[in-house]
Amino acid sequence: MNWVWFHRLASPPSFFALAERLSPWVLAAAIPLLLYGVVGGLWLAPADYQQGDAFRIIYVHVPAAWLSLFGYTAMALAAIVAVIWRMKIAECAVVAIAPVGASFTALALMTGMLWGKPMWGAYWAWDARLTSELVLLFLYLGVIGLQQAVADSRAAARAAGLLAIVGVINVPIVHYSVEWWNSLHQGSTVSKIGKPSISANMAWPLLSMTLGFMLFFGWTILRRIQAELLWRERGTRWVRERFVSLPEMSGD
Repeated sequence: MNWVWFHRLASPPSFFALAERLSPWVLAAAIPLLLYGVVGGLWLAPADYQQGDAFRIIYVHVPAAWLSLFGYTAMALAAIVAVIWRMKIAECAVVAIAPVGASFTALALMTGMLWGKPMWGAYWAWDARLTSELVLLFLYLGVIGLQQAVADSRAAARAAGLLAIVGVINVPIVHYSVEWWNSLHQGSTVSKIGKPSISANMAWPLLSMTLGFMLFFGWTILRRIQAELLWRERGTRWVRERFVSLPEMSGD
């Protein structure tokens, strides 16, 4: 197997250039998907026969919850690569994903609480899904805290990466908590095997929002990795040559 592409991608200048080319296209694809999801979810989709218009929070809550799991899984995979192969790009990915993933997790929790009030009569219940999602937020914050606590950036990334790898066990717990325990949280409606229990005119805006959130998540991560690379590589020749008009980035 030819691994030239892998080594080329691991090169900071090559990855930076690739991210620079991809980022505008990713953002351009995300915007119309998000616009359609907002219009379709808030105006075109009919009210739910049981929950009324309160169900519309699903168009933010579900994509945010899904990305909280996806982000942590991606961070853990990047951490594995960083710990085993000591790849700087992977270390930067761990640093970049943690705050973004934490933000989506917090958004999922907040929208879940707002949705829970009219449905359950309370903003919070120590439900299996809610509790495991809260643990996920704490894991994200732990990774961020370790990154900030260690002065050396590479040592910090490795320490944070180890926590990310250990904490990934919580991802399947969050996902399957509704099935494993007697949960107040409703089960899957779109991705379950068989016929989805959501109508098409409700499902299409939800799928559009989810894909739009994913692309926005990807765009944010690419930009954050670029920023982290520039900081770590600020004393290298390729950064000086690329940003010749920025003498303050020439290194310490």
